[in-house]
Amino acid sequence: MDSSREQVAVPEITRDRIHTVDDDSFTADNCCIVTGGGSGIGRALSLAAAENGLTVVATDIDDDGLAETVAHGEELGIEAPIETVTADLTVDDDVERIVDEAASYGDVKYLANVAGMQHIDAIEDFPMGAYDRMHRVMLRAPLYLTKLCLPHFRETDDGRGCVGNMASVHGHYVTAEKVAYNVSKFGLRGLTQSIAAEGDGDVRSFSVSTGYVKTPLVANQIPDTAESRGISVDEVISDVMLGQARNDEMMEPVDVANLFVLGFSKLARHLNGGDLLFDGGMTLTYE
Repeated sequence: MDSSREQVAVPEITRDRIHTVDDDSFTADNCCIVTGGGSGIGRALSLAAAENGLTVVATDIDDDGLAETVAHGEELGIEAPIETVTADLTVDDDVERIVDEAASYGDVKYLANVAGMQHIDAIEDFPMGAYDRMHRVMLRAPLYLTKLCLPHFRETDDGRGCVGNMASVHGHYVTAEKVAYNVSKFGLRGLTQSIAAEGDGDVRSFSVSTGYVKTPLVANQIPDTAESRGISVDEVISDVMLGQARNDEMMEPVDVANLFVLGFSKLARHLNGGDLLFDGGMTLTYE
C-alpha cells in the first residue's frame, strides 16, 4: 500500500487508545444508543462507551457489522455489554423498536446519532431518491430518536440525559457535489441547538465536527470524488481531504469516539448546544 492510501486505511481500535472518564453516570444501569454501530465511528464509540462502563445498544442496518463490533469488544476484554439492534433508520417502526429494546436493557440516558451516508453528484444531477434516503438516515432519524428518547431521559433517577450528534466540517462550510451531506450536517447542528433550547439544562446536546476521518465512508467516496473532479485518487487524498488542514494526517475513529465520551461526561456539563470542532484548522485558517 502506498503512503497516500495508508492515510485512509481504517485502523484497528486498541483498548489503550480509548479514553476513560470517572463519571457516576457511566454505569451498566444506563444505556447509550449508538447508530451506525456496525463500522467506523459508530463502532469505535460503541467500544468506547462500553469501556467507560455503559450498556451500549449499537444499531445498524448491517447485521454482520454489528456482530463484528461485539466480537471486537470481546477481543479487547471490555466487560460492559454491547447489545445490538439490526434496524433501518428510514423505517419508523425500526426507529421505535431501537428505543424500546434499549429501554429493556436499562435506563436510556445517552443517544449518539452517528450513522451517515454519502453520494457524490452535482445538484443538477443529484438523484432525489438518494437525497431522500440520506435525509431520513442523517437528519430525520436523529430527530425522531431524540423525540422518543426524551421521555426516557426524564424518567431516569436524576431526570437527565444527553444527545450527541455527528456533524462535520460540512456543517460549517460546504464542498461541491455533496449537497445532501452538506444539508444534513447543517441540519444536525440546528437539531443540536434545538434540543438545548428545549432541554431546560437537564437534557444536554452537543455536536462533533471533524474533518476527514479514516472510515469506510471516507475511503469509499474517494473513487467517485476522483471521477467527478477529473483528478487522481492520490490527489483526492492530498488536495481535497488534507489540502486545507494544517494537520498532515486524518483523525481515527477512536479519536472521534473519545470526543463523544467527553461530551457525554460530567466534564462537559457546560457543553449544551455547542459544537466540538476538531478539523485540524480546515475551516478556520487559510493560506
